[in-house]
Amino acid sequence: MRPQVSYVTLALLGLAAVLRAQPPASPVVAVALVEENVVATQTFVGSVMPVRTATIGSAVDGRVIEFAVEEGDRVEANQPVAQLLTETIELEIAAAEAELDDRRQQLAELENGLRPEEVEQCRARMAAAQARHEFLEARRERVALVSRTQGAATEDELQESASAALEAEELYREAVAAHELARQGARKEVIAQTRAQVALQEAVVQQLRDRLKKHTLVSRFAGYVVSKHTEVGAWVTQGGPVADVVAIDEVDVVVQVDEQSIPFVRPGQDAEVEIPALPGERFMGKVFAVVPRADARSRTLPVKIRIANKIDESGPLLKAGMYARALLPVGALQAAILAPKDAVVLGGQSPMVYVLPTGTKVGAPATPQPVSVELGVSKGALIQLRGDLQPGQLVITRGNERIRPGLPVTLAEIETANRSIP
Repeated sequence: MRPQVSYVTLALLGLAAVLRAQPPASPVVAVALVEENVVATQTFVGSVMPVRTATIGSAVDGRVIEFAVEEGDRVEANQPVAQLLTETIELEIAAAEAELDDRRQQLAELENGLRPEEVEQCRARMAAAQARHEFLEARRERVALVSRTQGAATEDELQESASAALEAEELYREAVAAHELARQGARKEVIAQTRAQVALQEAVVQQLRDRLKKHTLVSRFAGYVVSKHTEVGAWVTQGGPVADVVAIDEVDVVVQVDEQSIPFVRPGQDAEVEIPALPGERFMGKVFAVVPRADARSRTLPVKIRIANKIDESGPLLKAGMYARALLPVGALQAAILAPKDAVVLGGQSPMVYVLPTGTKVGAPATPQPVSVELGVSKGALIQLRGDLQPGQLVITRGNERIRPGLPVTLAEIETANRSIP
């Protein structure tokens, strides 16, 4: 006779069979939700533009005798780019400098006055003129006395002696004036006139030297030659283009931003820039300017983002005209719940995250609850989640692809952005 089995024993055996059929709880990693202030952003497209662009032109007419650069070459500030023929202007400068030296010598002679030896010569001539005047005056008196007392002198002799005495007197006066001039030196007015002539000639020389400098065509800033407009042997006219130079040690990424988003873009804001032609490269810059003029058709405004270029032996990494994408704010600052992007499970009717019950400890089993979310602003490796969530809740970031509804999991560890909390 078989032993009878109780209903309790059968129930226990059935429960054991069910437990053996269930898989063990999967280990998962979770992260606590954080709340931070974020700004909604949007990607705008644009182009890389040089900070400065200049066409080097000739300030004078002339023939090119040397072209020191080629397209693609780097030039520094004030580096010569081309040289014009200078023989004619150099001859003009030599003649003008000789004239200037002569006028300076004349001015020095007037300012210094006569030498003592020259003054002494004038004094000696004055003394000689005085002596001759006294002699001829005495002779005139003797001839007049003889004529009155003896009647021996003729009228011609009287007039001749008087004339000689008068001439000697005038020569003496002239000698006295010459001596006084030699002693006092040149008049102030004459010195001032000569000094003005020197200044005028100095201006002529400086003007010619300035013209000579203009025969050497230089770049006014550091950059790269992007085009040439002439060659050695060609004649360039005043104002004619010679070469184009762009400054790209720093570049401006110019993007077009719609007028609704412009109020949220401010100079000085950080901006991340991506260049599709340079995969893997990321560039951080700052908004340099918001140009206050919208396109009448697209209703967009240019925004300039200033970026430091990367330059090595092969040249600049960023080149003018490259296609670029920039991430800029399009909304006001707002509080948001953030989680790592790995916490989001896609593929269903809507994105979702798996939330562990409050108080779940590391090593303990727990049953996660799915929560539907809407995705918002990205902030580095984090993304904004909109849904029935609270800061501090644990969401699963690793192992969420193995979760089955209603089945428990084991919390293996809790991570933060930079480290794990065991």
